[in-house]
Amino acid sequence: MSGILEGKRILITGVLLESSIAFHAAKLAQEQGAEIILTGFGRLTLVERIAKRLPKPVQVLELDVSNNEHLDSLADRVREHLPSLDGVVHSIGFAPQDALGGNFLNTPWESVATAMQVSAYSLKSLTMACLPLMQDGGAVVGLTFDAQLAWPKYDWMGPAKAALEATSRYLARDLGERDIRVNLVSAGPLGSMAAKSIPGFEGLAATWDQRSPLKWDISDPEPAGRGIVALLSDWFPKTTGEIVHVDGGLHAIGA
Repeated sequence: MSGILEGKRILITGVLLESSIAFHAAKLAQEQGAEIILTGFGRLTLVERIAKRLPKPVQVLELDVSNNEHLDSLADRVREHLPSLDGVVHSIGFAPQDALGGNFLNTPWESVATAMQVSAYSLKSLTMACLPLMQDGGAVVGLTFDAQLAWPKYDWMGPAKAALEATSRYLARDLGERDIRVNLVSAGPLGSMAAKSIPGFEGLAATWDQRSPLKWDISDPEPAGRGIVALLSDWFPKTTGEIVHVDGGLHAIGA
């Protein structure tokens, strides 16, 4: 029986460690029949080393989403390995340390601007960079952390994720005529490198022990990876502008 991504070509950002959601999305995508290509920034040798743990060999391209030269050349660089794309995974987020950890009222605009560009605007930048490769439609899937609420210590990453969520809806609006779907997976807290960079992350994650209807394991990124792969597949042909929660159900529980 063929996989749900059989014959599809997917670009995946954000593979940094084996514990990352993006790594599990890449692994599952390959297992479900996709050809994939990865991008990395800063530590390409680390990404290449982690990529060797995937079921099949993959190419890793350098991509800084705040670098216009990287973005402008991305489609041509992808074409050297894949002729087209059917899907894109946006797993990119960053905020300077002074934008996190309880410093919300004192964070300077320069740090806020960095968080917004890298964590939210980059969804639009990445999608537009890949658009020439998606002439037959496809799916863009990003990752968020529920921006409906104000979380302890999360500070300016909260507004950045809210901007990401709004950006995904506007992209869904404008790319629907090209048969491109844009959706997000809202994952619960996971012990990734990105999460560990948030001061007080352990206290935030403890909320899930108390309130999540389904038992949540912060060391298991596979459920979120499965959500991404499902949205990349043809099993959601008319779903766009959506946020699918893979958080054990906590978003639905008041107290």
